[in-house]
Amino acid sequence: MATLLLNPIAFSIGSLSVHWYGLILGFGALAGLMVAIREGKRFGINPEFFMDMLLLGVPSAIIGARIYFVAFKWDDYKDHLVDVFKIWNGGIAIYGALIGAIICAVIYFRYRGYNFWRIADICAPGLLTGQMIGRWGNFVNQEAYGGPVAESFLRDKLHLPNFIVDQMNVQGVFHHPTFLYESLWSLVGIIILFILRRQRFLRSAELFLSYFIWYSIGRFFIEGIRTDSLAFIGPNWLASLMNGLWKPMEWMGFEHGELDSAYGNVRISQLLAILIIIIAIVMIIVRRVTGKAEVRYLDPIYSTKASPDNVPESDAELQEKPAVQEVTRTEPLPTQETEDAEDKKE
Repeated sequence: MATLLLNPIAFSIGSLSVHWYGLILGFGALAGLMVAIREGKRFGINPEFFMDMLLLGVPSAIIGARIYFVAFKWDDYKDHLVDVFKIWNGGIAIYGALIGAIICAVIYFRYRGYNFWRIADICAPGLLTGQMIGRWGNFVNQEAYGGPVAESFLRDKLHLPNFIVDQMNVQGVFHHPTFLYESLWSLVGIIILFILRRQRFLRSAELFLSYFIWYSIGRFFIEGIRTDSLAFIGPNWLASLMNGLWKPMEWMGFEHGELDSAYGNVRISQLLAILIIIIAIVMIIVRRVTGKAEVRYLDPIYSTKASPDNVPESDAELQEKPAVQEVTRTEPLPTQETEDAEDKKE
């Protein structure tokens, strides 16, 4: 049992305990919402649309994340069903959260008359923002860490502050702060997405798919360091393939996090990350080749359920319109006005 240096309970209201884990996840969701709202304004989309999306999407994401995690850890929960609902103790899977959120988004966007890909593109940086912040919930709970590592590696090579190094001391053994690795990877991804979405070559769906590609690349390599990976017993060739693709991490001095061979030899998140990368790349290519990617990211976004007279113009569309210039009057004055002017001169 890990000895927490930080109290996971932020404060209590009577018998109700408010955990840092939930507060951090909530703050991450709000930060992601603000990023989406800011970009949505450029396309004339009402902020309330994104607020409603958050109210529906967060519960869907939490449910999906918990179902995903519990499904692969059923032996730990089948005799303690009440623990299934204790999400404040951790135990949610990001890929499960994405599945739940996407299902909700498909239904909600269709209901509001928007194309799924157009709104998903707008939300992509916000999703990564939420994940970047949410990972610090793992830090407070002292979970989702990596394998053992020397204290000097954290202090002298990574130059991490004391509060992070001390929290990575689990029962006298220091561990890789994989939550931090993933959080920093997400930060770099946010910057990349911000740059990409201003490029005219970017087509519909490509920013959202780029988010999946970037996150999955980082998740594949970081997952190999963790000691709590969800896994299954797969064929030896598949396990060898995963280990072979992870080799660059070994060249940089990292070691695989311990994984009980009786529990599994293939990490689910690593396999899923590879599949997502392949599928996303194929989708981008197919959409380009088949002409389904004719709409650009910067093109205006309209709802099919909005009245044509009430459809707002996006900032991108307004910027393309030529500015209204004053017209200098060059036509000759009427005859009477000319004669009056001559009389004044005389």
